Amino acid sequence: MNRILSTFLVAILLMSCGRKNSDEKSRTFTNEQFKTAECPQGMKINATFLDEISWDIPHQNWGVEEWDQDFRAMKDMGINTVVLIRAGLGRWIAAPFESILATEDVYYPPVDLVEMFLCLADKYDMAFYFGMYDSGKYWHEGDYLKEIDLNIKLIDEVWAKYGHHKSFQGWYLSQEVSRRTKNMTKIYAEVGRHAKEVSGNLPTMVSPYIHGVKTDQVMWGDKATTVSEHEFEWNEILSNLQGVVDILAFQDGQVDYHELYDYLVVNKKLADKYGMKCWTNFESFDRDMPIRFLPIKWEKLLLKMEMARKAGMDGAITFEFSHFMSPNSEYSQAGHLYDRYCEHFGIENKWESR
Repeated sequence: MNRILSTFLVAILLMSCGRKNSDEKSRTFTNEQFKTAECPQGMKINATFLDEISWDIPHQNWGVEEWDQDFRAMKDMGINTVVLIRAGLGRWIAAPFESILATEDVYYPPVDLVEMFLCLADKYDMAFYFGMYDSGKYWHEGDYLKEIDLNIKLIDEVWAKYGHHKSFQGWYLSQEVSRRTKNMTKIYAEVGRHAKEVSGNLPTMVSPYIHGVKTDQVMWGDKATTVSEHEFEWNEILSNLQGVVDILAFQDGQVDYHELYDYLVVNKKLADKYGMKCWTNFESFDRDMPIRFLPIKWEKLLLKMEMARKAGMDGAITFEFSHFMSPNSEYSQAGHLYDRYCEHFGIENKWESR
């Protein structure tokens, strides 16, 4: 009898252990469980560049169906503004601009990307900013007047052809500058003033870069500017752009993380001084990797978003959603970055089951 009872008790114990092990194996976890007590809050992204005329990132070879899907993903995440990073670069142009084709040695494009992006921005109730043509040569060679003339003619053509779109709500002065090219303010001033005059004072935006430790020039041996040098030089530059530039959106990736906040504070101070809105340009690609370029680590992006929040930025654009943050990107890491972003800000993720 005792042997039977012992066998019965052992069986019950084994069944109990089996259930326990089975329960542990079937248990599910959530990322929220493991969030740290003082996890940074960060600020949201409200805009993205559209980088189809690329300089140093690969194309995804999308047609309108893929772009439509990506605009929907942007909208779902809370993006309300898209900025064509440039109308063209060197020989490559985003649409058959007659003013450029008439004088420049460029390739005739197979698709009118400007019309496509404007139609999609109309569809998803977004603001579209048109980016200027970058010759890739004239302004680098000091021929600023040639660069100005090309873009003034382009503005006239573009506004006449595309200005009827409800989404056409601004201009992007696309020549990226730092301290080494501060004479570029001549182009910013002339081109920006003309764009505003033609379009009934639609806002203009610039996205310069800080001459920091991660710029190519400094990595090749040049000297990075200090925060005080940055403030002094950009105070001079922006004084020439008052009333011409409405949104100042410095790129945030050329300085180290531990010094970024100090630069953001200076940028906000200068923008306020000259009556500009101060956005930050969150680079959603990683400059710290040996490969150019891969989607950034979520922890790094969140750190930058928290610094921007604390510095009181007025808005945030990213370079750029479609490659480095989209659930539709060819980079699987970009989709995971989208997941983490939506999760962090409590945004319904309609792309989770992709």
